[in-house]
Amino acid sequence: MSNPLHIEVCQKVDSLLSVEDLSKAVLDELKNSSSFDLNETILGKDCTHDILKDHIDSISFYRNNNETIHANSNDEDIRLHVYRLHEDEPATETIHDNDNNSDELPVATHWVLPSSDFKGLWESLYYDSDLKENLLSFIETTILFADCNVDPNIISWNRVILLHGPPGTGKTSLCKALAQKLAIRFSDRYSHFALVEINSHSLFSKWFSESGKLVMKMFAEIKQLLENRDALVCILIDEVESLAHARKSSTSGTEPSDSIRVVNALLTQLDQIKRYPNVLILTTSNVTEAIDLAFVDRADIKQFIGHPSEIAIYKIYHSCIKELIKARIIEVEAVHEISHLKINGHEENSTTRHMSLKLLELSRESVGLSGRALRKIPFLAHGLYLRTKTSTLSQFLRAMHFAVTKHKEDALERHY
Repeated sequence: MSNPLHIEVCQKVDSLLSVEDLSKAVLDELKNSSSFDLNETILGKDCTHDILKDHIDSISFYRNNNETIHANSNDEDIRLHVYRLHEDEPATETIHDNDNNSDELPVATHWVLPSSDFKGLWESLYYDSDLKENLLSFIETTILFADCNVDPNIISWNRVILLHGPPGTGKTSLCKALAQKLAIRFSDRYSHFALVEINSHSLFSKWFSESGKLVMKMFAEIKQLLENRDALVCILIDEVESLAHARKSSTSGTEPSDSIRVVNALLTQLDQIKRYPNVLILTTSNVTEAIDLAFVDRADIKQFIGHPSEIAIYKIYHSCIKELIKARIIEVEAVHEISHLKINGHEENSTTRHMSLKLLELSRESVGLSGRALRKIPFLAHGLYLRTKTSTLSQFLRAMHFAVTKHKEDALERHY
């Protein structure tokens, strides 16, 4: 089975070079290297080809489901993706509260993709499984089936993904990163990409029984975007339980009847919007038991995202340390990728180095922390336990240990 090497080239916003000429220059550049590190990004300024120095920001490499960290330009299946980042601020979409009121509600945020707001977001997310690649593969199948006119009455799919799990595990970030990645990978299929993040809480109107109407108005606006079949539109509904609250609790009298109208309106709109071949609906939830079963049933993929394991934590910490070395807050010292430690059986020798194993030990101590908490640890370590602008890696890891211990102690105090 083919495992393509994806080469993603970020072209400068002001570059006028054609995609064809740029692609040729990139391939010529890579042929001069016997191999390249899949974990490293090549900056345009570091390229040997003068055209690339002037016209690109970076070159990144990706290969799905593969533990190897090197590739070469002789790969049989190379997929080159050239894209530009949009630097515009996201737009706020508003609709009127009701027919008799001029007040406007901010119901959604609209990004044109790929956006500079999400630069590097995909790379910053680490999971133990092939979660990111599996989600990408699912969406590739969705687009393929639509392009091949597969009859949805024979093979059913609703274009809905539900990511669920505890807070702070990166569900919303993954949805945004996934939309960004699609805009890069399918730049030759669609001419326009958009991410519309719905503000669920704004859709509950202060006017009784208006919320259901607001949901319908909002989706009417989204359908206008979908009329352009050359545009791929991703709709993000964060904390979807706010809109798709279980109707069983509403009918028992514990929730207002307006909640039932909202759920009914949402389900109706989902059934209508899936007729468009160029839409994807990305949803998240912290409390899946609160979601209406009819919505859960409509999700093609229901993926649980929990707290990261020690391996994923190592990757998160490793990326943080690389950033701080780059910023000259930590003195330069080699810290290996987790794949290098795996090859050596996680044992200390001349190639794994002492600090890499210290980082692995710290990762084991940090199991149970959310991804959001983990990325705060380096900041807290420096702010609370270091009194100098810069430090050695050994000093910083010790400070991180203190920060992890304090975070766990604070969590226990909150619990009791």
